[in-house]
Amino acid sequence: LRNLSHPIPPAEEGATSSFIHMDPPEHDRLRRMAMRHFGPPHTPGLVTGLEGFLTASVGSLIDDLAGKDQIDIVDDFAFPLPVTVTCHLLGVPREDEPRFHLWVNDIMNSIDYNPETDPKEKLDKGVQARKDLRQCLGELVEQRHRRPGDGLLSRLANDDGPDGRMADAEIVATARLLLIAGHETVVNLITNGMLTLLRHPQVLQRLRDEPDLVVPLVEELLRYEPPVHIIPWRVAYSDVTVADTVIPQGSQIMLMLASGSRDPKRFHDPDRFDPDRHDNQHLGFGSGIHLCFGGPLARRETQIALTELVRRLDRPRLVADPPPYRPSPVLRGPIHLDIEQGDG
Repeated sequence: LRNLSHPIPPAEEGATSSFIHMDPPEHDRLRRMAMRHFGPPHTPGLVTGLEGFLTASVGSLIDDLAGKDQIDIVDDFAFPLPVTVTCHLLGVPREDEPRFHLWVNDIMNSIDYNPETDPKEKLDKGVQARKDLRQCLGELVEQRHRRPGDGLLSRLANDDGPDGRMADAEIVATARLLLIAGHETVVNLITNGMLTLLRHPQVLQRLRDEPDLVVPLVEELLRYEPPVHIIPWRVAYSDVTVADTVIPQGSQIMLMLASGSRDPKRFHDPDRFDPDRHDNQHLGFGSGIHLCFGGPLARRETQIALTELVRRLDRPRLVADPPPYRPSPVLRGPIHLDIEQGDG
């Protein structure tokens, strides 16, 4: 499969597309350049090096929940966490971080824009936030050329690897991919995880007693309740036969990732949440050359977040089940997840 020539959502005017919307060889070149600084073999300690920061960030957010009878896992915890983590990873100065939180908030609100029910201001704020974010990232990359520092922006701006140096516009596009694509998915993964645990109190108690359970538990969560359900912008690059049906070359294809991860021919009792499941080759992060770039970081963020929430919240209980969901067929997750804790 390859990408649509006109991706959905369309690229914003004047912006360079990130490699998620590209095909080889351009996709491979840019992803290779980014991966030099994002994981093995060249930067093997990136995620483990963030361990202390992740734990401290999660702990700080949970500290703010202490003593509250009712909390929203989305607004109070899952939504702010990935922006904080990605800003730290990129090397965004601490004083700039509040602006990034506002921009991501406006962009995420605009993704679900419905012209029939929403004020146009919702869309306009998203468009403006994308421009402001792109401009700020561009200025930060320019600064890193003059004054290299810590963080991914600086390493990309000053690295002359085997593929040469990434252009500034490509660095900005890669940073935006990590911020935006990595945000909604991690928010949904953490929130879906907490919802699933509250629906399976015996598993929640097991996680409290056995913190190491979190590793297979998050893998099962990626299979059972993944943050991305559908990838709608792929195209068949040749005639493909699936179950006696020929899909002609050039046809748009929607990949139903969530459905594939519950295929009864592949997974025993697929509709059961089972953190002890073995051979769990799910599609939660996609597959092939477009396998999720930020997957290792998303895994560790979610593992630490769920472990600490379960350990530190006081007898958490769902306020509404099911909770209200985002109106997106592609991204699956509650827009709010209200829970009571303590004596309620």
